[in-house]
Formats: sequence, structure tokens, C-alpha cells
Amino acid sequence: MRLGIIGLPNSGKTTIFNALTRSNLPTGAATSGQFEVHTAVVPVPDTRVDRLKAMYNPKKTTYTQVTYVDIGGLDKGIGEGGLKGQFRNELAQLDGFLHVVRTFEDPNVPHPYDTVDAARDVEALDGELLLSDLVMVESRLEKLDAEIKRKGRTMEKAQLDEIEMMKRLKDALEASTPLRDLGLSDDEMKPYRGYGFLTLKPALIVLNSNENTKDTGFTYAHQNASVVALQGRIEAELAQLEPDDAAIFMEEYGITELSASKVIRLSYELMNIHSFFTVGEDEVRAWSVRIGATAPEAAGVIHSDLQKGFIRAEVFNYDDLITLGSEAALRTAGKFKLEGKEYVVKNGDIVHIRFNV
Repeated sequence: MRLGIIGLPNSGKTTIFNALTRSNLPTGAATSGQFEVHTAVVPVPDTRVDRLKAMYNPKKTTYTQVTYVDIGGLDKGIGEGGLKGQFRNELAQLDGFLHVVRTFEDPNVPHPYDTVDAARDVEALDGELLLSDLVMVESRLEKLDAEIKRKGRTMEKAQLDEIEMMKRLKDALEASTPLRDLGLSDDEMKPYRGYGFLTLKPALIVLNSNENTKDTGFTYAHQNASVVALQGRIEAELAQLEPDDAAIFMEEYGITELSASKVIRLSYELMNIHSFFTVGEDEVRAWSVRIGATAPEAAGVIHSDLQKGFIRAEVFNYDDLITLGSEAALRTAGKFKLEGKEYVVKNGDIVHIRFNV
């Protein structure tokens, strides 16, 4: 999972990046329009992996990972004519956005628009993403129109279908509707994934506050999107502390869950993914897969050969293992099962793939 941290200058993007990744990048006034990228890979905390490690005592333990990309340079007006080159390419490769929105007052950190207004700032950046997608759609329609003039009735059905889809997307974008609000299925969008539409990506709005911030009443009524409030500066400081020291300060500031865990949990929900596990003496490992994935698809996450040669999946669930205490007890209780190609992998399943290549 690759998530991009975006936001207007001086919104606190790098502070949030530090809080999520335990990094210590310098923060300060950014130069509007200056393209800059910082990347960090973070293991996803999961107490289930810790318990499985204790039970199996493997040679290696591997958590799932999330990649955070701090992207500087977005501002109102930058997308006129469409986001260009490396900037758009970087955004297009992301699985989702963490949109940092400033809700704190600080006279030492001037707001680019002079005043703090979460709704206005979200609308400004959303507008740039909408415009960028619209430019891409219009450009594609122009090329398809040229194909119609050249080929006429010999146009392939796939191209005709694409024209209809692009017109549908264009209508939505011109009405300032993010593409994620259209409720398009994965199958519908599969032929067009290569376009990397920005407003189709899930978005977590991160309200960057401090201990003096009052409730802004901000809401964001869009599909595949949610809102979370974090005290960015304090969270970044907590990320530098040892766990025992961090717990003391969390209690003092009324923080019940560190931002790293909270944002990952919310991101999993937005991305519609969950975890399954493989276990053994060699390795205990967590894997991420989309909710609704079948056993062969989960096998493909591990290795493409496992999906190609899939025969059966030996499956039991983490909760049952913890309750009964061993694989032997699971077998006795009938909780250890052989599943075929139609089996849908559940959150917390422990899976061993039988295959033949």
C-alpha cells in the first residue's frame, strides 16, 4: 500500500510524515510549487503477528508494510492545464491520499491564504485534482474522436466503450464530482487503470490540529473518503520517544491511539483490504489482500506461481487458533479446513497453499 501525503504549503505535511514514520525530517515554510518527495516504508503494527511469532518461534517474522510519500509542491493554480510530468506521475502511482489540512493557528507559520479555513483549503486542492483528471479525459476524447474520423464503422468495441466511459467521467468532473463518487466497480475501471485518475483514489482527510484547536465542524461527504483529526506536532514528538515515555505523554494529552496505528487502520478500511497470515518454523508473515479476494488471488499475493498452480488451500483462523491453542486442537474441533478456488479469504485467516506448477 503506497499512500501520498498531500496538502497546501504550511499545512504540516512533513510533521504528519514524521509522526507516521518516526522520521525526523526538518519542517518549515515550504516554497509554493516546489516539487519535493520524501519516502518511508513502515511495518504495519499487528499484535496477531506478535502472538503467532511467540507460538511458532520462526526464524523470520515479517509484517505487512505501508509506504508513505510526502509530496511537496501542490498549491492552488498549479494544475492549470493539468498537472505535468513527474508531479502527476508520482501522484498517479499512489493507492490513496492522506490530505493534510491545517486547522491550527500559529502566527509564526503564516497560512498561504492568510486565514485558517479547512473547507476552503480542501476545496482548493480538490479542485486541482479534478482539473487534472478533466484535462486527461478531454485529451483522451480528442484522440478517440480522431480515431472515429479515421476508422469510422471499423472502430473496435473496446474503443466505443471507452468513449462512452470518458464522456461519463467528463460529465462528472465538469460538475466538480470526484470520480470516486460515481461508485464505479473494479471491473468497470479495469481497462482504464493506466490513466491513474487522481479523484478516483481513496482519500483520508487529516485535520492537523493542536491542543488549542476548537472543533471546526468540518465534514467531507464523499465516497471512499473519511476524516481524522490529529495533533501533528505532538504526535511527531511522541514518535521519537520510547514506548513507556510515549504512554505517559499520551495520557497527559488525552491521546488514546498513536497516529501511526490510527491512520493505518483507517487506510485499510478505505482501501478495502485486510490481512491473512502464513506460518511455520521458517517464517511467520502477514499479507494484505483486498476484501473479497478468493484463495487463488491470495495465493497470487504470495507468489504468482502459487496462483497459477493452485490446487487447494489449507485454512484455519487466527481467533480459533488462539482460543484452542494449537493446530492439533483445531483439527480435532473441525476448524482446520481444505478450501477450493471459490473460497473467499477472511480477515485473520492462516493459509497454506497446495499447488503444482
